[in-house]
Amino acid sequence: MLELTDLDKKLLNLLQGKLQLVSRPFKLIGEEVGMSEEQVITRLQLLKEAGYIRKIGAFFNSDELGYRGTLVALKVREGLMEETALFINQFPGITHNYQREGEYNLWFTLITPNERLRQDILGQIGALPGVEAVMDLSARKKYKINVQFKLK
Repeated sequence: MLELTDLDKKLLNLLQGKLQLVSRPFKLIGEEVGMSEEQVITRLQLLKEAGYIRKIGAFFNSDELGYRGTLVALKVREGLMEETALFINQFPGITHNYQREGEYNLWFTLITPNERLRQDILGQIGALPGVEAVMDLSARKKYKINVQFKLK
């Protein structure tokens, strides 16, 4: 496993809040940490391959784009969790899912452009052999927090 260096931690901290929407964002990051653009890109690729970075991308205001989000909780039968999660991951509107302890043991978020598509996706998921119950917790009001993990 790749050990995080102090420079890696600085790169990861900068990526969470200072990645600018410019033609060469990694050049700017490199200037801030004393690396070339190529060095930054190479190191980030290594960090991605090691599993420290899952994705680098933008966050959009889904409401302004006409999308609506929902939090969904599933009650999944023991032994079918992985199969269910893999099925869920195929839909482009799934931002993430995670296993939890308790009666409702698999949770995920879903963003869709319309109610019909949301109901279709939830119907497909609800019909899976291991899914015993679906709880759709549609957002009424959005609260955004800026979560950043400060690595020291």
